[in-house]
Amino acid sequence: MGTVAYEELFDLKPLDKIHLIDQLLLSLDLPNNELDKIWIEEAEKRIDSYEAGNTQASDIYEVLAKYKR
Repeated sequence: MGTVAYEELFDLKPLDKIHLIDQLLLSLDLPNNELDKIWIEEAEKRIDSYEAGNTQASDIYEVLAKYKR
């Protein structure tokens, strides 16, 4: 692996570790135009369904309580 030894990473200050982790996570989130297009289409279908009265909205707190068990 690269030129930085793992031991050096553990010696970083906490804030520097946070910045490093943030950069690593951002590097994993690569753009995917096809996936974005699919989600946009799905969101539009859900909005259309809701506006047509075919779907009901759920209260976020009720949904979260259901899965908190």
